[in-house]
Amino acid sequence: MTDDAAAPICLARPLPGPDDTRTGCAAARGLDGRPLHAAALKFFWGPMDCGKSTMALQMNYNHARQGRRGLVTTRIDRSLGPQVTTRIGLAHSAIEVTDSLDLRDLVRDAWAEGLRVDYLICDEASFYNLEHVEQMAELVDNYDVDVYAFGLATDFRSCLFPAAQRLFELADEVARIQVEVLCWCGREGLLNARVVDGRVVREGAQVVIGDTMDSADVRYQVLCRRHYRSGELGPRS
Repeated sequence: MTDDAAAPICLARPLPGPDDTRTGCAAARGLDGRPLHAAALKFFWGPMDCGKSTMALQMNYNHARQGRRGLVTTRIDRSLGPQVTTRIGLAHSAIEVTDSLDLRDLVRDAWAEGLRVDYLICDEASFYNLEHVEQMAELVDNYDVDVYAFGLATDFRSCLFPAAQRLFELADEVARIQVEVLCWCGREGLLNARVVDGRVVREGAQVVIGDTMDSADVRYQVLCRRHYRSGELGPRS
């Protein structure tokens, strides 16, 4: 067996050498100082109002503060714009994920422009499609890019979103966000009910834009299982 045949194959992105030429993976660490091939796909989930987008922005801030460079993506943010917004007033510009967007191309194009991408923050990940989730996994495994996804687990019918289900299946780590959300009765809120004309609806398109504000034509309310099943919305309704 020759030395070339015995050489390990590097699937991560090549590292720049001292003269800016591309080298292999002999170096133990990437440009951000973290070990090569240590990237992970992590999915943080919870019901509405539990602070998913707030945590996504905090995660981005924490990593950027340590010198890492990342991209923030979202899909169907409540603002209907290319940004991540939170109900406590925080906001950050973001790349809107469309059906045709390939997350791998997004990272590769940034690298081609000389920009580092150490991680992706993927907010509203439950609204991504299945191909996007597969691309997240490939970015981790083949390109050594960390991916942090944030989103709902279930829709208004209490059924798993397809992207959320795939993230449960593929993610290296799955964590429920621990900020407690309460049903109107005081029990822990578990499920996202869609409310139209003051009534819980259980049929319709899986994704319909709305908010938690009472004034919205279509709104969402987090309920405990008992009141989700009974459709009771409490005194405020």
